[in-house]
Amino acid sequence: MKADKLVNLCQRYHALVLSNDDDMLCIAVVGNPSTELMDALRFATRKKVDIECWTRERMDGHQHLLPATTDNRPAAELLSQTLQQALTQRASDIHFEPADNHYRIRLRVDGVLHDLAPVSAEAAATLVARLKVLGNLDIAERRLPQDGQFTVDIADVPISFRIATLPCRDGEKIVLRLLHQVEQALELTTLGLTPQQLEVVERCLHQPQGLLLVTGPTGSGKTVSLYSALQARNTAEVNICSVEDPIEIPVAGINQTQVNPRAGLTFQNVLRALLRQDPDIMMVGEIRDGETAEIALNAAQTGHLVLSTLHTNSTSETLVRLQQMGVARWMLSAALTLVIAQRLVRKLCPHCCQKNASSEPLPASLWPHPLPRWRAVGCDRCYHGFYGRLALFEVLEIGAALRQAIANGLDAQAIELLAREAGMNTLFESGCLAVSRGQTTLEEVIRVLGIPHVD
Repeated sequence: MKADKLVNLCQRYHALVLSNDDDMLCIAVVGNPSTELMDALRFATRKKVDIECWTRERMDGHQHLLPATTDNRPAAELLSQTLQQALTQRASDIHFEPADNHYRIRLRVDGVLHDLAPVSAEAAATLVARLKVLGNLDIAERRLPQDGQFTVDIADVPISFRIATLPCRDGEKIVLRLLHQVEQALELTTLGLTPQQLEVVERCLHQPQGLLLVTGPTGSGKTVSLYSALQARNTAEVNICSVEDPIEIPVAGINQTQVNPRAGLTFQNVLRALLRQDPDIMMVGEIRDGETAEIALNAAQTGHLVLSTLHTNSTSETLVRLQQMGVARWMLSAALTLVIAQRLVRKLCPHCCQKNASSEPLPASLWPHPLPRWRAVGCDRCYHGFYGRLALFEVLEIGAALRQAIANGLDAQAIELLAREAGMNTLFESGCLAVSRGQTTLEEVIRVLGIPHVD
């Protein structure tokens, strides 16, 4: 970051730049430095930061200190710098949040939000207007949520964003989602499945018909897994069609259709139309209701391989959710082939992580061996000791015993017990395996998954 921009950043936190060379940044603050200031400096510079604690009188008497809310940068420059910083820090989302007299800006990096320097309410007003113009939204509409997309050049590279607004007490909150910021490999072998899980997924993917579901909350990596599965079957011999909202990753060789409810192009309408397009494989971006689920299941029973996603916490809960949507047990038992549940946890930085001398014992029913304790230290190659994310998987293949259990109406707990007896590893067990390999920490696994119930 240039020296003048670094000065402006510090000014917003009532901090004063005393010196700034190639290796060291020296600043002065009143009292102890805030967490927000330190986080903003870690984002802005990789230099060592030396801090002097001054009294209020000394700071007030310094002629170079400017008010914290001063931000004279044009909206275009402020937005450009924020987007550039988000891209540099590998952020997936940017949050612009209104407060009493300023706007808070946060980046979601590896699934966790981190503060940037706030901007004044005056600067934020023009920033919000510019974002709305870019997203082709109604600038005058502040009472209703709006959403859209736009593409801008950052360092001569076109980057696409999804924009969503939401009216709040102090103004409009805006969230930007970065799209296509990296080229995805879209290969099953790079997802992080164990060899046993990969074998099951590939076997089910090459069945002539059936329903394959990828489940998990928003931001758990379902989209990449789904497209990777499609890419594994993307050859000239098969006709692959998809219905999505929106099309997140354009893939050559796949006939992708984006829904448009305002024009009457719904998931249900497109799905019915796809059945008349002589498809071998169909992808439904998300099963949101009973009607979509029923059409997908019917297609899976009539010679089509159908892939889709669902928002559930585990593989066994997926079966319950579909029944709650009104899907008949016999239909579910006949059509469902595979359920993959997944989550993303932050990966330890291999350059600075440290292994503690002690280990962490867990109940034998959760994990049979004590787990190593890792410490995320933090260095100039990572952020807070983590770099990137790792996918954890739970893969449930629907065999004869499970089909009978589904048809008989067994609950999720009984289904999971049968699956584990057949060799399925749970999400938590996948997390423990990653901890034992030094890929993440137990604290990170518990943050994402919680602690399973112990009988």
